[in-house]
Amino acid sequence: MAKEKTLFVCSECGGTSPKWLGRCPSCGAWNTLIEQVSGPSAAGGGNNRFGASYASLAGSADLAVLSEIEASEVARAPTGLDELDRVLGGGIVAGGVTLIGGDPGIGKSTLLLQAADALQRAGQNALYVTGEESGAQVALRSRRLGLELSQVQVLPEIQLEKILATLDAHRPAIAVIDSIQTIYSDQLTSAPGSVAQVRECAAHLTRFAKASGTAVVLVGHVTKEGALAGPRVLEHMVDTVLYFEGDTHSAFRLVRAIKNRFGAVNEIGVFAMTERGLKGVTNPSAIFLSQHAEPVPGSVVLVTLEGTRPMLVEIQALVDNGGPSPRRLSVGLDRDRLAMLLAVLHRHAGVACMDQDVFVNAVGGVRISEPAADLAVMLAITSSLRGKPLPKGFIAFGEVGLAGEVRPAPRGQERLREAAKLGFSVAVVPKANAPRKGTKEIEGLTIHPVERIEEAMDVVRQLSQ
Repeated sequence: MAKEKTLFVCSECGGTSPKWLGRCPSCGAWNTLIEQVSGPSAAGGGNNRFGASYASLAGSADLAVLSEIEASEVARAPTGLDELDRVLGGGIVAGGVTLIGGDPGIGKSTLLLQAADALQRAGQNALYVTGEESGAQVALRSRRLGLELSQVQVLPEIQLEKILATLDAHRPAIAVIDSIQTIYSDQLTSAPGSVAQVRECAAHLTRFAKASGTAVVLVGHVTKEGALAGPRVLEHMVDTVLYFEGDTHSAFRLVRAIKNRFGAVNEIGVFAMTERGLKGVTNPSAIFLSQHAEPVPGSVVLVTLEGTRPMLVEIQALVDNGGPSPRRLSVGLDRDRLAMLLAVLHRHAGVACMDQDVFVNAVGGVRISEPAADLAVMLAITSSLRGKPLPKGFIAFGEVGLAGEVRPAPRGQERLREAAKLGFSVAVVPKANAPRKGTKEIEGLTIHPVERIEEAMDVVRQLSQ
C-alpha cells in the first residue's frame, strides 16, 4: 500500500508547506505548521476544487461610480435581547455571517438558543444545528431556560453536505452552527477541527448565507490565549466577530464586537447569568462600581468608553512592601502600560514605587484597553501608597504621556454627563475635556482641569485634606 503523502498547514493563515518549518513561509508566524494528510482537495492554490469557495463569495457586478450607488440602510431583525442587538448594531442582518467565540461554559449556546427562540416567536424561522450535543441535551437546556414551548428547529448533525441540504430545503431566517470546529466535509480527508476543515466548511456556509439571505451564526472555540481557534482567514471571511468574555465564577458576562461590517466595533453588551438564562443589564455601571460604605485608599472610579456607551468602572490599586524583587500585576489592564505609568509617576510626580509591590485591578472582570484609564490608575496607586482615600463622589480619566502631560480622552463631555447622572460630584480631567467658557456647565459636578500629572497630584492632595 502506497504511503500517504503529508503536508504542513499553518494554523494561523492556512498556508501550506511540503516540509516542516519553524516559521510559516506565508504569514511569518512561529511554530504554527501542523502535519496533515494530503488529499486531492487539501493542497492550496488555484487548482483546489474548493478554490471557488472564496471566489464565489464576492459575486460579480457591473462597474459603477461610487457617487451614483444608492446608499441604503440594511434591514435588521431584532433578536429580542437588547444588549445583543446593541452589539450587533440593531439586530440580525439577512445574509450576514456572525462568528461568536468564548471560553467553554461561558454561555454561548445559552445566549444563541435564547436569541433563536425570540426570533422564532417574532415570526422568523430559526434552525439550531448542534454538533456538540444531542437534540435531547438541547431540549433539556431549553426547559431550564423556560422555553418549554419553543418552536426552534434542531438538527443534530456534523456533516457539512447534510447541513447544507437541510438549510437549502427549509431556508430559515437564521441558522446557528454550534460549533464550526465540529463540522466536517466528506470531500476533505483531514479530521474535524483541522485548519482545512474549518476554512472550507466556513466558506461553504458563508456562500450559502450570501446566496440565500439566511443569517448564519457560527460558534467558535478559543485557544488558551483567548483568541479564536482555527485559521485567521475565518475572521476575515465573516461579517461580524463577537467575543464572549467574563469570569465563569462571576454572574456577569460581556459580549464585545471586534469586527462589524454593519455597526460599530468595540461595542459591548452586558449580561447577567440567572437560573433562566442570560438577562441584559441596562445600567452596567452599577455592577462595576464600588460597594464601599465609605471611601477607601487605592480606589478610583474611571469613566471609560466602550463603543458608544460611557461606563463607570472602579479601579483598585494595592501598594505593599515588595523587597528586592517587587511585583507588578494587573487584572483587566495592560501590564506593560502599568510599568510605564510607574516610571512616569516617579520621574514627573516624585512618587517612587521601586521597592513596592503594585497590584491593579478593574472591578467586575471588565477589560480596559483604552489609554484614558492612565490618570485613574496613577491616582489609585498614589492613594494606596499614601494610605489616604480620595473624596466621595470622585472620578477621573485621561491619557498620560511619557513627558508627564495629561492628554484628552475622546467624547469627554459624554463621560462627564454620565458621571453626573450617577451622582458623582468631583472630577479630575484633562484640560481639553473641561467644558469651555460660554458652554453649559454640567450640573452637580465640580471639574478640575489639569495639563500635567504634577497638577493632578496637587489637586488630589488638596481634596484629600
